Amino acid sequence: MVPNWIPYLCLFLSALAVTLLTTPLARRIAVALGAVDMPNPRRINKVPVPRMGGIAIFLGIVAAFVAQYVGTLCFDWPAVLVPSPKLQVNYWMLVAAFLVIFLTGVIDDARSLLPWQKLIGQIAAATIAAGGGLVIGAISNPFARGVIDLGWLAYPVTVVYLVSYTNIINLIDGLDGLAAGISGIASVTMFALSVLGHRPDAAALSVAVAGASLAFLRYNFHPASIFMGDSGSLTLGFALGTVSLLSVTRFAGLTTIIVPLVIAAVPIIDTFSAIVRRLRGHVSISHADRGHIHHRLMAEGFDQRQSVLLMYAWTALLCVGSVVMTQVSTWPRIAVFCVLLGASMVFARHLHLFEPVLLHHYDPRTGEDELVTPADDAFEEEAEKLHERRRHTEGRQ
Repeated sequence: MVPNWIPYLCLFLSALAVTLLTTPLARRIAVALGAVDMPNPRRINKVPVPRMGGIAIFLGIVAAFVAQYVGTLCFDWPAVLVPSPKLQVNYWMLVAAFLVIFLTGVIDDARSLLPWQKLIGQIAAATIAAGGGLVIGAISNPFARGVIDLGWLAYPVTVVYLVSYTNIINLIDGLDGLAAGISGIASVTMFALSVLGHRPDAAALSVAVAGASLAFLRYNFHPASIFMGDSGSLTLGFALGTVSLLSVTRFAGLTTIIVPLVIAAVPIIDTFSAIVRRLRGHVSISHADRGHIHHRLMAEGFDQRQSVLLMYAWTALLCVGSVVMTQVSTWPRIAVFCVLLGASMVFARHLHLFEPVLLHHYDPRTGEDELVTPADDAFEEEAEKLHERRRHTEGRQ
């Protein structure tokens, strides 16, 4: 009988190797399609960088599950697709959901979808997953014995949860290596929790995500030669959300719902603070600004690498705390959660994350305008047009 850790190691190495080997191919595809991020006031990069690294990440995850299939068929590996005792999950519908979210990202990288078009793709993927049985279902009642049965509300609640989790990884993707590193740390943590919770399906997906994310850092850490783009960030966010729900479907306690949110607390805080800033500043929540965590850290004097490493450390601390939360009784669990929340809020307050940039329009430390204005948008549009003209000229030559 094959030891249980062997299949997981093979899945990790398969995703790692394939992502390493295919990232240069993804870069060439991005350049051929003109999917290149040009420097502008909204972005940190100072040189043009291709943005379809998600192709390699997706192929890495696919390779891991091909390895699982071959191992189960030919080498007597233990099966990982173990249905939840409470819900029957249709894994082929999960495959379809992953294809939809990945293709949504690829199309956005290549053609720049409108926000509502991208949202439709995300909702479609989440709906397919929920329709396949990946739903939160019943939640243990924290105030009394028994459970709270969500009934038909389980489906819209799950869709909102998956779409939200998908977007928090997408929105944190602002510095070289940031989204890939945070996804890697989160997926390793989810792998440990899935093994402890005896959920081999969640463990297999999380270890595949870990391998693909860490391999992509070889090309994406500063100075990045390729960005993951929406094809990568949407895929990673959706995968992490799926892993968390695969665990929740079996252990529908309040802790197992909170823990995935603690693991992803850094991008959640960044997203939530951006919404608060823009509401307080009386602008649309989609209006870009320079008040994100990485902007604030760089304004403090940290360079790209230092800012990313600090956010890695913050995420790692939260992940360690989340594992501790699952191993202790109720009151120590609440105490750990409060400590993590308090420390994160102190850090967020120090960085002035919730202060609307529209009150001053500039960072008092640097004097730089923090609001992305219509003029900046015009600059971006003109840069994209110039790049497109150059690409067509080179193609004719």
